[in-house]
Amino acid sequence: MIVVRKLIGTQHRVLGAVVLLVLAGVAALAVRAEGNDRELVAAAQPGQFSAERGLAHLARFATEPRPLGSPASDRAEDYIAGEMRAAGFAVEIQHAVGSRAAPGLVTFGRVDNVIATLPGRDPTGTVVIAAHYDSATTGPGASDDGAAIAAMLEVGRLAGAQGGARNDLVLLFTDGEEDGLLGAEAFVREHPLGRAGGVVLNWEARGVSGPSLMFETSRGNAELSALFADTVPDPRGDSSMVEIYRNLPNDTDFTEFKAAGFDGMNFAYIEQPAFYHTAGDSLANLDPRSLQHHGDNMLALTRALGDADLPELRTDRDATYFRIGPVSIHYPNALVWPLALLAAAFVVGLAVLARRRELASTPRMALAAISVVLPIGVVMGLGQALWWLLVALRPGYHMMNGLLYRPGFYEAALAALAGTALFVWYLLLRVRLGPAALAVGALAWPAVLGLVCAAVAPGGAFLFTLPAGLAAAGVLSAMIPVRWAGWPAVALVAGLSISAIFFPVLARGVFDAVGMVYAGAGAACLALFGLMLLPAVELLLPEPEAFTGKIWAVPRTRLWAVPATVAVLGIVSVAVGLVVDRTDPAHPQRSHLAYVLDAETGQAHWVSAELHPTEWTGRYVTGRDTAVLPAGYTAEPLWTGPADPIDAPGPRVELRHRDGDTVTMRVTSARAASSLILRFDRPIDLVTTTVPGAAPVAVPVTGTRPDGLPGEIRFRDLPPEGVDFTVRTPGADRVAVTAADESLGLTGAPGFRPRPADTIASIRPDSDVMVVVRTYRM
Repeated sequence: MIVVRKLIGTQHRVLGAVVLLVLAGVAALAVRAEGNDRELVAAAQPGQFSAERGLAHLARFATEPRPLGSPASDRAEDYIAGEMRAAGFAVEIQHAVGSRAAPGLVTFGRVDNVIATLPGRDPTGTVVIAAHYDSATTGPGASDDGAAIAAMLEVGRLAGAQGGARNDLVLLFTDGEEDGLLGAEAFVREHPLGRAGGVVLNWEARGVSGPSLMFETSRGNAELSALFADTVPDPRGDSSMVEIYRNLPNDTDFTEFKAAGFDGMNFAYIEQPAFYHTAGDSLANLDPRSLQHHGDNMLALTRALGDADLPELRTDRDATYFRIGPVSIHYPNALVWPLALLAAAFVVGLAVLARRRELASTPRMALAAISVVLPIGVVMGLGQALWWLLVALRPGYHMMNGLLYRPGFYEAALAALAGTALFVWYLLLRVRLGPAALAVGALAWPAVLGLVCAAVAPGGAFLFTLPAGLAAAGVLSAMIPVRWAGWPAVALVAGLSISAIFFPVLARGVFDAVGMVYAGAGAACLALFGLMLLPAVELLLPEPEAFTGKIWAVPRTRLWAVPATVAVLGIVSVAVGLVVDRTDPAHPQRSHLAYVLDAETGQAHWVSAELHPTEWTGRYVTGRDTAVLPAGYTAEPLWTGPADPIDAPGPRVELRHRDGDTVTMRVTSARAASSLILRFDRPIDLVTTTVPGAAPVAVPVTGTRPDGLPGEIRFRDLPPEGVDFTVRTPGADRVAVTAADESLGLTGAPGFRPRPADTIASIRPDSDVMVVVRTYRM
């Protein structure tokens, strides 16, 4: 700002450059500090968690896909149970049917939960450590969720060797998580331990590297989050993650535990998400430091909770918690509103001072605040436009859902685009509104966002409250007349450093979490950081001309070389990214293919959901004619191609009983398929399934499927004798049911040839399946 520049004097450009360089260094250090640099512990170290021993476990069960009900899943179950018995735990296998409801859809599956218990000496409750041992059908799941299982086995061994703690300890290895949290749902619904509640720690992964983040908690997390920060050697994750995750549609087993009344915390590492749910989620790609961090945190918390008075950890208060470098900060949410109001007061104070010194009028500051919508909106739009451009240039990105192998240059391009948009906005309005008005208007945004978060997401308010308040305080301090010419620069660095810590790290986390498909969100975080830097940027610029009354008055023309250069760098970054992020056997492209046989007509077809078929997929599909597929099979646009039929009967649906709009049917697969899908031409609102040897499970269903199908039932790990369903189709006395049984793998399909080394199956649940379909009318 002008007063700051005048206080500095002729050296304002030098000190402005120093300020920006220091802040850039702070941002770089903050982003680097969020990485994972855990030291690996050798197997010989007694009493400590060892990633080396954990990797030895993974080599025994995480080298092939182990979906629900598969032979690989059975082998993993046996290995886990054997290891826990050897560690001194009492082991029980819970055989049950889990269920999961979604709009227009209900999923069932037979699950085998491994429940290992170690009684406490004088328990105040139960500590449950949980992770799922099944994997996606498309990969061996070394990270998701093999690393957590390996960590649990090692922690169990250490806990067993140490002897019982004060509280009961349960290591819960759930089944069927990938198909809808089925094992966790069955545990909390049917098992006495699930109904009793306690404190649960759930462990996940959505990538193959990165630090173990505590990203979700139950309500009333004040005591648990404090215990986490005080107990684990390297606490990662903050309360903003909890607030964000509470508003996302994502689920883990922790969702079922929370609904059942458990208190607890949820953990995951999320870097390199391009390998998530693919063949690349393997031992070769797993970063052992992530396993080490998982295990270190798990062991520390297991010991702390094992000796804690668990009822004292239950509270109705949430807390705000985060780190600044190595320092953990934790305070009750009762302070959120006072801090948000204080930050707003600093910004208002800066506005009042600017007005009194005739640096900016109230209307100009209001117009400046409103005008900030423009660069932020442009940045978000450019982010989404960049993703659409990338998909147009590289159609294979569509199947990756924005989670790319090497997105670094694209992210650099977004940073350049954000810088370009902000600089153009600033240069266009600097003369008309003045630097002071633009700086105050920019600070108004995080201040207002802090107030909004205080009302709707208190745990995330610190991300905006602290940068706004400290930046305003820094600018106010820089305007104090101090004889030392370097004082304004020091004050600005002190005030803006928190922004340099928070916003780049936030952008990094957003890119890891949602990838390029929502690139505009990460770009908006970078734009906020750029807005905070305006007082320092102003020091580099020539003094603005007097206000001329011309809205688009432009400062010296040579200044436009700066945004132009940055924009060119952004374009170059996109070009370099396209060159660098090419497919190879270590970074394969994804393809989707399935084989569908209509058992009524005897016709078979290949189907693919790819935007543009890869060279390999193009051997099988030739056009977009979905009319050749069985009626009711799908409402989704697909590529199709003719296939040679196999001799396979369709799934059999036998009507057992009808009572008005409710029918009971038995469904079997003559070819012993592993999964079953029933699609109805009428909405369904109640489904009860009965499996031999298990209690009936009834699930209400509301709404319709997003793809327009009225109602659907899925059953995973279909028993040879079939299952019974009782289905109510309200108001309909006739219904058509399209039954499809699925078997994993395409090796039995006529004409199938394996993929090349640089191509793998997509993560869609219907990828690489053989489907036989028959329609019944009742």
